[in-house]
Amino acid sequence: MRIKIIVAALASVLLMPASAHKYVGGDISLLADYEAHGAQYYDASGQPIARLLPFFGRQGLNAMRLRLFVDPSKATDAEKGEGVKQDLDYVKSLGRRIKDAGFSLLLDFHYSDTWADPAKQFTPDAWRGLSGDALNERLYDYTRNVLEEMVAAGAAPDLIQTGNEISYGMLWGPRYDEGSLQRYYAVGGTEATEKRFTSLLASAIRACREICPKARIVLHTERVAQPSYLTAFYDDMDAAGLDYDIIGLSYYPYHHGPLQSLDAALTTLAERFADKEVMIVETGYYHAWQPSDVYFDYSSVYPISEAGQKAFADDLVDMLSRHGNVTGLFWWFMEANECGLDWSTNRVTDNWYNAGLFDNQTGRAMPALSSLARFNVTAGMAGHAVGGGVGGGGPVYTLGGVRVASGNGAGQLPPGIYVTSDGRKFSIGRGHGGVAE
Repeated sequence: MRIKIIVAALASVLLMPASAHKYVGGDISLLADYEAHGAQYYDASGQPIARLLPFFGRQGLNAMRLRLFVDPSKATDAEKGEGVKQDLDYVKSLGRRIKDAGFSLLLDFHYSDTWADPAKQFTPDAWRGLSGDALNERLYDYTRNVLEEMVAAGAAPDLIQTGNEISYGMLWGPRYDEGSLQRYYAVGGTEATEKRFTSLLASAIRACREICPKARIVLHTERVAQPSYLTAFYDDMDAAGLDYDIIGLSYYPYHHGPLQSLDAALTTLAERFADKEVMIVETGYYHAWQPSDVYFDYSSVYPISEAGQKAFADDLVDMLSRHGNVTGLFWWFMEANECGLDWSTNRVTDNWYNAGLFDNQTGRAMPALSSLARFNVTAGMAGHAVGGGVGGGGPVYTLGGVRVASGNGAGQLPPGIYVTSDGRKFSIGRGHGGVAE
């Protein structure tokens, strides 16, 4: 009887659909700088971490996000001190490392020389005199060139954001341009600004489809506290016939309100856009020194401490797991770590960020890091795999999404259940090879 129960349970896992794969990880856009500056990383038990990417894989993470600016040398000194530096060469190098380590890559186009968000969407300085068809053509050419170089560098993205937090449009105009408001998209705004915005997105998406046809396109907004605005925004995108795959959201409780707000927004999106997946492409919560100017203070619910940060992460993952349309979770700036840096001569940013997943003083991994992997486990017990299948010698992954072997080496794995790159699951028993399903 016990053998029958085990066989039945195994069969149910092997028959889980590949569509259950989820992406979980973080934005690590400053990792190369922290490494170069000598930041010291340790695991939760205090053991040194020699290489951070393999460590993240062992924690059950399977995807990483990188931001890209057009020409970050044009950013202000203050913006550079906040971490604005990711030009194409930087992103190609770090992106290649991410892909070589077996992770999926989410590329975040900012289409600006500096931060792009709801409050500012400055046109790159080199594009400042362009408008209409000329701007659309430049955006298309730039996107296409970036992706061609990423592919050639071995850093082809699996997911692409065509703009960052574009709830109110993008490419408004140069910094301090008084005409920016005339190019500012808003739900219920003018037909001209809506057409301008959606035509720009269409140009960017067209370049993505041509160069990276297998990549999935993400439209990224952050109006979680306003579900009606979210639905109206994506209604506009659908009305314009935009070819995208995923609704991307930012959610920070201290900016956007309680988890109940996100829960309600996800329910609304699932009802209205049943054909779209949803990803939380940015999130985070403080473990120390929460700023005094946050919009919402939830320290009474989630104390500003290691335990409080983990409690938030646990509750977030539990809530997301109840939404079948949610397939991605990325923690923003999780690599932030001041341990080992000389603040006066060798710092990476001009301010400590205390919502990352490492203690800035000790360099130890935060308990919340272990919470993220549970999101991957809820995905039908399968991590997202990249590359070829068993027969083709491609990578093989554990059910936690960790790359463990090439397909040709699958027979050397210990007993267990594994996943091939095309979503097939196979089991290895004691003394037996693997059989893909």
